[in-house]
Amino acid sequence: MFLSFRAGTSIIMTMETNNFDIQEELKKLPGRPGVYIMHDEKDNIIYVGKAISLKNRVRQYFQTSRNKGVKIEQMVTHIRRFEYIVTDSELEALVLECNLIKEHRPKYNTMLMDDKTYPFIKVTTNEDFPRIFMTRKMLKDKAKYYGPYTSSQAVRDTIDLIHKLYHVRSCNRNLPKDIGKERPCLNYHIRQCDAPCQGYISKEEYGESISEVLRFLNGNYDILLKDLEEKMNAASEALEFEKAIEYRELISSVKKVAQKQKITDSSGEDRDVLAVASGEEDAVVQVFFIRGGRLIGRDHFYLRISKDEDKSSILDSFIKQYYAGTPYIPGELMLQEEVEEHELLETWLTAKRGQKVVIRVPKKGTKEKLVELAADNAALVLSKDKERLKREEGRTIGAVKEIAALLGLDEITRMEAYDISNTNGFESVGSMVVYERGRPKRNDYRKFKIKGIKGADDYGSMGEVLTRRFTHGLKERQENKELGKFTVFPDLILMDGGKGQVNVALEVLDTLHLDIPVCGMVKDDYHRTRGLYYHNVEIPIDKNSEAFRLITRIQDEAHRFAIEYHRQLRGKGQVHSILDDIDGIGPARRKALMRHYMSLDAIRNATVEELKEIPSMNEKAAEAVYKFFH
Repeated sequence: MFLSFRAGTSIIMTMETNNFDIQEELKKLPGRPGVYIMHDEKDNIIYVGKAISLKNRVRQYFQTSRNKGVKIEQMVTHIRRFEYIVTDSELEALVLECNLIKEHRPKYNTMLMDDKTYPFIKVTTNEDFPRIFMTRKMLKDKAKYYGPYTSSQAVRDTIDLIHKLYHVRSCNRNLPKDIGKERPCLNYHIRQCDAPCQGYISKEEYGESISEVLRFLNGNYDILLKDLEEKMNAASEALEFEKAIEYRELISSVKKVAQKQKITDSSGEDRDVLAVASGEEDAVVQVFFIRGGRLIGRDHFYLRISKDEDKSSILDSFIKQYYAGTPYIPGELMLQEEVEEHELLETWLTAKRGQKVVIRVPKKGTKEKLVELAADNAALVLSKDKERLKREEGRTIGAVKEIAALLGLDEITRMEAYDISNTNGFESVGSMVVYERGRPKRNDYRKFKIKGIKGADDYGSMGEVLTRRFTHGLKERQENKELGKFTVFPDLILMDGGKGQVNVALEVLDTLHLDIPVCGMVKDDYHRTRGLYYHNVEIPIDKNSEAFRLITRIQDEAHRFAIEYHRQLRGKGQVHSILDDIDGIGPARRKALMRHYMSLDAIRNATVEELKEIPSMNEKAAEAVYKFFH
């Protein structure tokens, strides 16, 4: 059955797999821009692409006369159906293609394997009394951002130096509204803040200090160094040697920061320099970050590629994925080679940045030398890390393949693991951690505060967590939320426990009419991973295998994430003993119960008569305890 519906300016077309006739559907493709999505026999998304004309582009995959390359030839053999999204322009198609690749990570797309964020220095110039601090998000809030930097420590050192030099505040007080409401903090007493919170400095004077900070962050060090040297000499002549030493240390700190800002040109522009080195199945893209004409850092990124991919197509894929997610886009990208969609990428990047972005391939001079330097670095990283990359693949993708083989599954991409944590049965919380291709996908981690289960009922709590997770997911799918929090379902569910926890998960899935494999991670008497419980059988795992190590990591991560959330709640004073919730049981009786029975399970199993024997417990209190647990 053919389905169609409108979503904004796009028309989405799809079809049930069993009735999909590829040749017939090729005839119906429109000659309009859009994105096409290829599915395999299990309905997994294996490739996402864009086209100026869907009709012409998608047909090319199924024409035997065309030379499509090894990767595409292999992909076509797995295609069982395709769907497409018609857009109003090729630029819209490019944006959508980037989003879909980032979300679904299709097997046959060139994939960026790193998911890094970089620190910025933020100056809240949108406030009356601005603050300076480190952030990893660049918002449209009229503040000034400097970076990105590749070293968090370098950012912290720079901010510490700014506080010592200019005495600007680091607190979150709402100024000028809160002036005089609280005492000045320690920074005032150690002379690292002029206490605008007390009105000790006017808005105008504070603004002058912020102007000096901005000049410093823009790299104007000479005037500052000269001023510090004059103050050091004056203090020395006045025999104020402690002050002189303090100025000398500040001078040393400023010079260290200045040395990190290596001049690359005199234009003072922001640009990224990109170059690639490639092998048979992997590549490294090296990025140099130039801000204000200064090289402030560099980083490299690993990509999974096919044997016939050239450097131009690798750079094209990298630009789409990296700049789709990075918070800052410079005004210029300098590339090692021309990319096919040069003008389209410029238009897309310009729209994202809000200002003109230019893509260039320098042919001479210092800029060409800089690109060559980036290429040399990329080649060095690829050569140096080749064996490490192979080991890393064994730890991740190789380990996942081992798990799939143990369980008799064809393929596993996404695994979700669940755990429950509580203190004496109170304030139970659940954790969901996600691993894709053997790596943690932390953006998809989720926390659950148990709402409908009372007491230390791990099975009931787990049932609630799984029900909420998959009910939300089904709802998002019905609403066609492609990027919802719970839309993507796992290929395998891992439970922290054996038969009991697995059966809870299977009951939830059966109720929701979902068919997802469920496996228990069984521990021994020493709380160490022992094996997997699957289809009512415990499967032992070789303790020296990568599969065993990955299962252990996942189990530990699920437990850590649950405990971390529980500690947050405990830190807010929200956790207490479950006995506090029983009417008639105050602090004295609670202590008497715990002293006598030592555990909640023992209290739960006690009869009314046994409970009455405890000092301070009468019949009414004993019955209240018994009824609470039963």
